[in-house]
Amino acid sequence: MQETRLDTARIRAARRVIDPVFLDTPLYRCEALEPRLGCAVSVKLETANPVRSFKGRGTEVVASRLADEGTRAVVCASAGNLGQALAWSGRGRALDVTVVASRFATRAKLDRIRVLDAGLELVDGDHELARERAAAIARREGIRLVEDSLDIETCEGAATIGLELVDAAPSFDAVLIALGGGALATGVGHVVKALAPGVEVICVQPLGAPAMTHSWRQRRVVTTDSTATIADGVAGRFPVPAVLDDLLLVADDAVLVQEASIVAGMRMLLDHAGLVVEPSAALGVAAILEDRDRFAGRHVVTIVCGSNVDAAAFHRWVAAPGEGS
Repeated sequence: MQETRLDTARIRAARRVIDPVFLDTPLYRCEALEPRLGCAVSVKLETANPVRSFKGRGTEVVASRLADEGTRAVVCASAGNLGQALAWSGRGRALDVTVVASRFATRAKLDRIRVLDAGLELVDGDHELARERAAAIARREGIRLVEDSLDIETCEGAATIGLELVDAAPSFDAVLIALGGGALATGVGHVVKALAPGVEVICVQPLGAPAMTHSWRQRRVVTTDSTATIADGVAGRFPVPAVLDDLLLVADDAVLVQEASIVAGMRMLLDHAGLVVEPSAALGVAAILEDRDRFAGRHVVTIVCGSNVDAAAFHRWVAAPGEGS
C-alpha cells in the first residue's frame, strides 16, 4: 500500500493516551439483522461512551498533545459530535474549549456541548460557515484550531477502531464506514489495508451530501453548493485535499444511499438490535439494504458511529414502517 499521512506505530501509541472508556468497544455478530439483510453482520458499537460517538478517540489524542505542549485554549467547528468530544477531553485536561456550530445543528448535540462547560458560538449558516468562523477565532485569539480529518490526531484516534477490528473480529469480508470529513474512513481504512488487505473498505455517504464520494470517484476535490440530508454528522460540502489523498489510497469503494434507506436502517437497528442511533450511524445498514446482492453470503462489519440524535426527530423518523422493518 502506498503511504498515507497516517502511521500504524503512532496509531498503536495513541491507544496509550486515549481514556480506556473509549477503547475496546463492543463488537458482536447481530444475528437478528441477518435474515433481513441476507448476509452475516457484525456491529462495532462506538456509542457506549460518555460522548456517544467515536469522536472521543481522536479528541483524546488531540487534547493529550495540547496539554503536553502547554496549550490552554482551543477552538473547533463541529456539527455536534466533535465539539462534544473535544469539550469532554478538554475538560479533563483543563483546556479552554470553544466550539462553533450552526444554530440549526441537532439540539441534543448543542445541549451536551454546553453541559460539558465548553464555550459555544452559533452561526446563521451551515457547517462550512462554522468552519470559517472557527478559523477566524483561532487567528484573532492566537489559539489552536482543531480541524477534524485534517488534523492527523483525529484520524489516528479513529484508526484505533481498525486495530480492534483486525485484532478481535472473526474473518470478515468488508467493513462499511460512514463517510463525512473522512477521519473515520481514512483511519479505519489505513489500518485495515495495512493489516488485513483482503478486506473490502466501503465508504457510505448520503445522496444528499455527496461531496467526498464524488471527489473519490473523480480523484479530485469536488464541492457542492448545499446539502440535503438528515445525516447531519456527514453533511460537508468542501472535502479537504489531504484527506481525499488518503481516502484514495485506502477505500475500495464509495457509495451513496437514499434518505429512505437511512431511515430504514435506523428502524432496523432499533427493532432488531435495540440500538438508538443517529442517521450517520445507519449508513452501513442502508448500503446493504440498497444492494443486497452485493453482500449476499458475505460477513460484513458496520461501524455504528454515533447516537446523538434529537429524540423527537428520531421517533418521527422511525414511526412509520418501511423497507426492512
